[in-house]
Amino acid sequence: MKKLVGIIMGSDSDLPIMNKAIEVLQEFQIGFEVKILSAHRTPDEHTDYAKTAEQRGLKVIIAAAGGAAHLPGVTAAHTILPIIGVPINSKLNGIDSLLSIVQMPSGIPVATVAVDGAKNSALLAIEILALSDKKIREKLIIYRENQRKESYAKNEKLNK
Repeated sequence: MKKLVGIIMGSDSDLPIMNKAIEVLQEFQIGFEVKILSAHRTPDEHTDYAKTAEQRGLKVIIAAAGGAAHLPGVTAAHTILPIIGVPINSKLNGIDSLLSIVQMPSGIPVATVAVDGAKNSALLAIEILALSDKKIREKLIIYRENQRKESYAKNEKLNK
């Protein structure tokens, strides 16, 4: 399966949260790769990863980070691929991470989901891919319809 999405995180401590993104990509049968890369501890490896992502076939990168949360922004500085930042709950309930990611300077955007919002990061990546892939688009439409049906079923159960 061709890898279309890169998932990177600064530490393996982020993996329990990022597994939610992995599960969604697996459900949609979208190829992905997962790497632990730090903007601070492995800056050269990270830079190489970001600079070569497009030529390796990636279309979107999801970058998770806690604390100072530089990983998404530094990644965006090295590629023109869409970057989706996932702020990880850390010292200040993830608010520090969230603010670090959303405060990107003009000209270097990073899309950002909620604190620990790995599932939504994968769904946003899928929406981006669906713009140019009809099969992914159809799967996304079915996924959304199933969500609607599940919500309706919950209401029916509640009303009984």
